[in-house]
Amino acid sequence: MRITSTSCICPVLVCLCFVQRCYGAAHHGSIKVTRNQTKHIEGETEVHHRPKRGWVWNQFFVLEEHMGPDPQYVGKLHSNSDKGDGSVKYILTGEGAGTIFIIDDTTGDIHSTKSLDREQKTHYVLHAQAIDRRTNKPLEPESEFIIKVQDINDNAPKFTDGPYIVTVPEMSEMGTSVLQVTATDADDPTYGNSARVVYSILQGQPYFSVDPKTGVIRTALHNMDREAREHYSVVIQAKDMAGQVGGLSGSTTVNITLTDVNDNPPRFPQKHYQLYVPESAQVGSAVGKIKANDADTGSNADMKYTIINGDGSGVFSISTDKETREGILSLKKPLNYEKKKSYTLNIEGANTHLDFRFSHLGPFKDVTMLKVIVGDVDEPPLFTMPSYVMEVYENAKIGTSVGTVTAQDPDAANSLVRYFIDHNTEEDRYFTIDASTGTIKTAKIFDREEAPWYNITVAASEIDNPGLVSHVPVGVRILDVNDNPPELARDYDVVVCENTKPGQVIQTITATDKDNSANGARFHFSLDEGLSLNPNFTLRNNEDNTASILTRRRRYSRTTQDIYYLPVLISDGGVPPLSSSSTLTIRVCACERDGRVRTCHAEAFLSSAGLSTGALIAILLCVVILLAIVVLFITLRRSKKEPLIISEEDVRENVVTYDDEGGGEEDTEAFDITALRNPSAAEELKYRRDVRPEVKPLSRHHPSSSLDSIDVQEFIKQRLAEADLDPSVPPYDSLQTYAYEGHRSEAGSISSLDSATTHSDQDYNYLGDWGPEFKKLAELYGEIESERTT
Repeated sequence: MRITSTSCICPVLVCLCFVQRCYGAAHHGSIKVTRNQTKHIEGETEVHHRPKRGWVWNQFFVLEEHMGPDPQYVGKLHSNSDKGDGSVKYILTGEGAGTIFIIDDTTGDIHSTKSLDREQKTHYVLHAQAIDRRTNKPLEPESEFIIKVQDINDNAPKFTDGPYIVTVPEMSEMGTSVLQVTATDADDPTYGNSARVVYSILQGQPYFSVDPKTGVIRTALHNMDREAREHYSVVIQAKDMAGQVGGLSGSTTVNITLTDVNDNPPRFPQKHYQLYVPESAQVGSAVGKIKANDADTGSNADMKYTIINGDGSGVFSISTDKETREGILSLKKPLNYEKKKSYTLNIEGANTHLDFRFSHLGPFKDVTMLKVIVGDVDEPPLFTMPSYVMEVYENAKIGTSVGTVTAQDPDAANSLVRYFIDHNTEEDRYFTIDASTGTIKTAKIFDREEAPWYNITVAASEIDNPGLVSHVPVGVRILDVNDNPPELARDYDVVVCENTKPGQVIQTITATDKDNSANGARFHFSLDEGLSLNPNFTLRNNEDNTASILTRRRRYSRTTQDIYYLPVLISDGGVPPLSSSSTLTIRVCACERDGRVRTCHAEAFLSSAGLSTGALIAILLCVVILLAIVVLFITLRRSKKEPLIISEEDVRENVVTYDDEGGGEEDTEAFDITALRNPSAAEELKYRRDVRPEVKPLSRHHPSSSLDSIDVQEFIKQRLAEADLDPSVPPYDSLQTYAYEGHRSEAGSISSLDSATTHSDQDYNYLGDWGPEFKKLAELYGEIESERTT
């Protein structure tokens, strides 16, 4: 199949058409396609194969943006099988076939029905085919060809990133690069000059220039000054067709700002300034401001102010406000108009960030002179001291002078001053002050032991101007007087062991005194001289504000005396000295051999026999229960009527039997049968124990002298007479047995019943060394020895 245009109909002219299309002389094309062919003859199966096949092709061209009334002719398809009789039908398929491109199926002419835009689509790929109209069989294999849209200059250059904002330092050298701008053209850069762009500057000369090819913007002047002009608006144009006439163009704006450099030194607007400051200005307060101007901005305008000389450099100081760049003048010392009425200061303002490229424009500092005039102000009175400390003795009479405060009017008028106390606290009411002289006196009697210090505030004001008041603190110390006697530091619990030795320290005592150390720190201890010499204890003054209590005996006995009282006299070293008497209570206790206290109570003997506190409580509870049962039983018996005839088995006789073999001290505690054994040993005759007498007998006592010579028979008769005369005897007989052994032997008794009343010269201290088994025996004989010594 051969595809041709109107100017290339013959196959011989195909090459000429191709050359013509390369020079762009026409907008049509032709294609000749040679492919492998296979013939199918009816009834035959012979097939011819060719090892190679060749493609010779060209492109169709269609001009973009065609605005004509008729469809634009593109090209022509033609097959060698077409004899011109209309038997061949041409079919066009592919991109845009039937919509953008239409074909005459008889002639093979192709037309474009729409205006095309190369910037949207540069080419279209289509397929051509020739078939037999009668049999619908293809006469040629399907061939592919391209229709390319030919470009025209219909797009102007565009700056896609504009407008631009850029900065460049001031005082830059000429030719300093600022920015590179780039314009894009949508036309075909490979065809003609439609996309060849040239740059030019429309606005911004003579300050800036632009490179025509690269679009680089540069400075065009030397030393462009930001302080003269800071902002520039530069308009750059881009034109295609290499800038020729008829080319399209686009523009953009570049906003250029000059950035600051430190090329301007600070300058004070004036060389002399004057400032008024009242003398009442507070130390540390700001009294004035001063500023040096700097045409630069940012850190290039930062500066520091300094007082370089002048007679006020020690009175004033200056600092820099970083935001306003002002010098803040402050007061270092108080002003006094009466002493100095003016000061002169030389103030320097200098940049803190220097650029040495512009040092030739310096120096980057400036100096001005400031005169400070001190204003006279009516001031309150001034005390001669910032605070006062005074002293007064306690117990001083009301009206006693404590001290004097003094204040003067600092002004030249020297007005009179009036004094008074600010009664803001209760302490201020303890004192009064003379309004004219400032003398402070007591208004109450003080006790140092209650409050050793008082703080008051004294005020002073001018008589002519009472509104001006000054204050001063006054501290009053209350001096001590020896008015408190010493006393024991605490209540001492003094204990002495029964087995202690003479000269042993049993307690160390000390004393306290409410007065201070000057009047009460040296204490002297002694026993009361008004009493006789104490045989049991003595006191030793240790000369270090303490005293020791010592024993004077070898042994002490709880059974004989368990508490001793020792009066102690204590005196201080004050002027005049004071003294007091205190009594120490000393308890006698049983101690271990190592000195540990075991017990201090006399009833502890029961505990030593093996009875604990819990056992004693249990025994007492049993006794109470038994007594309650007996009372209940007697009550029930009395409520019953006794029978007239008493049973023979009712024995109303009481038999009291004593069978003692000398069991030791425990039997002595339980039964006192000494009176039954020997009537001369009884100090008095006792009542009957079986009943409680309601009326005392007529005669119950006899002299001891008669007991020594009484006969046994007489003794029994006497007891019988007492029983007959006793009104408390029950209405039945009772049997009383009296065992009498006669007078005591000259050799003495060997029984332990009377051992407590005998005396022996033997020393039983060795029993304490026999071990724990003889501990109880050593304690008993130790107590007997102590009682004998006492």
